[in-house]
Amino acid sequence: MSLAIFDLDNTLLSCDSDHAWGEFMVEQGAVDGEAYRRANDQYLRDYRAGELDIMAYLSMALKPLSEHSEEQLNAWHQQFMACKIEPHVLPQGEELLAWHRQRGDFLLIVTATNRFITGPIARRLGVDDLIAIEAERENGRYTGRVEGVPSYREGKVTRVREWLEEHPTLALDDAWFYSDSINDRYLLEEVATPVAVDPDEELEKLARERGWRVLSLRAPSA
Repeated sequence: MSLAIFDLDNTLLSCDSDHAWGEFMVEQGAVDGEAYRRANDQYLRDYRAGELDIMAYLSMALKPLSEHSEEQLNAWHQQFMACKIEPHVLPQGEELLAWHRQRGDFLLIVTATNRFITGPIARRLGVDDLIAIEAERENGRYTGRVEGVPSYREGKVTRVREWLEEHPTLALDDAWFYSDSINDRYLLEEVATPVAVDPDEELEKLARERGWRVLSLRAPSA
């Protein structure tokens, strides 16, 4: 059994679920509309440029979780899955997951989006496990703070290595990793089979230099 690791946003999905959740919250009137939208859009630009201050972003992104009941959040998430996520699940991404599943590989999503957003998405995709940013909880409610190391850039490597300590039959030297973003270069450099999926300009350049495979999950099927 090999380990098959997947980024989520703009890899298995044709959208950024973190940004989409922020937009959805604006649409629901759950946050300060235009100010939140402007900040959400700016943080997405920073992420794409490889310049995101992850802790500043999480301070904004996790705060709404602390301001609403779990019942309300879960009801919103069901709507979010239907209108914002399901249309962006890539059929060729599901085919890739199925290929690895048929090989007997262990399917792991590693994402810089928080678990509240991505947990149901991971279940929808049928993967074996998920590493995500953990939103701290106290007394059954979200606090608006992050718990542990954010799974972002070098933090993805840290979190995967911690996870591997609990899964000693799996290893990075026999692993695949699929990602679209230059932010994931650190984990791509650690695995046996790095694959750039519909990559951004910087990742495509790096992949060509390193001889990594470049794959599109959005190209028309043959």
